[in-house]
Amino acid sequence: MEIKDYGLSRERGYLSHHEIDEITLPAQFDEVCHAAGNLSGLLSSGRVRHWLNQLPDPQIEDWARQASEEQVRTAMVHYSFLVQAYVWGESTAPPHLPRNLARPIVALGERLDQAPLLPYSGYVLDNWARIDKSQPVSLDNIYMVQNFSGGDDENWFVLVHVAIEAEAGVLLDNAAKLVTISNEGGDPSDAEHLLLEMHAAWERIYAHFDRMPERCDPYIYFHRVRPYIHGWANNPALDGGLIYEGVEKYAGKPQAFRGQTGSQSSIVPAMDALFQVHHSDDPLKAFLDELHAYRPVMQRRFIEDLATQSRLRSYVAESDNRDLRDAFNACLEQTTRFRTRHLEYAASYINKQAGSIAGNDPDVGTGGTPFMRYLKKHRDENRDQAIS
Repeated sequence: MEIKDYGLSRERGYLSHHEIDEITLPAQFDEVCHAAGNLSGLLSSGRVRHWLNQLPDPQIEDWARQASEEQVRTAMVHYSFLVQAYVWGESTAPPHLPRNLARPIVALGERLDQAPLLPYSGYVLDNWARIDKSQPVSLDNIYMVQNFSGGDDENWFVLVHVAIEAEAGVLLDNAAKLVTISNEGGDPSDAEHLLLEMHAAWERIYAHFDRMPERCDPYIYFHRVRPYIHGWANNPALDGGLIYEGVEKYAGKPQAFRGQTGSQSSIVPAMDALFQVHHSDDPLKAFLDELHAYRPVMQRRFIEDLATQSRLRSYVAESDNRDLRDAFNACLEQTTRFRTRHLEYAASYINKQAGSIAGNDPDVGTGGTPFMRYLKKHRDENRDQAIS
């Protein structure tokens, strides 16, 4: 395996190889891009739907099938923010998404084989740029390009995720190399070295993760950032889903898509696939399995190929190299630690907050599932699968 075959890189991981500020969309998107660029102002007006209803439908169906992937992904970022703002930008959610937003977002989703609403890829992976193009991706050199209301808390929440995703490139590259070594019966010392590199990368990931509270306050996150990123599934504010006007394939029926969530990140699923970690059936596992379809296509394939090709666990278990086994277990514990940190942030940023916004239940994730109990279970299952 080589990660370049999946559009990934050691330097950027799952992040887009392009930067959204360098992608130009054709003139038919001018009014849409202007609205997206002024989305904070439109939301502050208190009648964002009034303004978004006035946007033209640029009739992008043919364009979306033929345009470059970079352009389509850029358009998806802007349109998905407009769609979320339309649904969650006023005090009550609407039953319909107007055709001038519904038709374009569905066309973009069809091209990318992703659901027609804000995905994690549009919120994080494609929605960043470097300030100084000569310098690497780092927290002091990146900015969030498309916002909802904007401000430090919203920006920082996304940028910490961007930094984590970039750091995870080492995990992905080494995972592919470990598949090759374990399948070919390679040198255990080489495998140990790769695992130690992954362990060090995890430490850098935690250094970024630990900085979340610096500029993203839990109260502000819950009340000013989180409301916009919910989906339509399991959300009582939408009573069964959202109708996409003018989209023939939906036949006027409400659609219940899952909302953007960090659980759409492909880092932990890739590590579970590499280390052959399995979880028993529960609502969170079913939810995470469903979220697989919300990831970009090549990320899905990478995870699937890791899952079918990795025999790292048996390679390590059959080895008499104690250092290799310790390195394997240490990396496995790092994913346990990551799940624990996620659980801690879910408690402080979501579960402990008072729900006072329609559709923003502190006991339900933005993807639409109760999460606290099952996050603990998955963490414990992860830890229990160390090699003795």
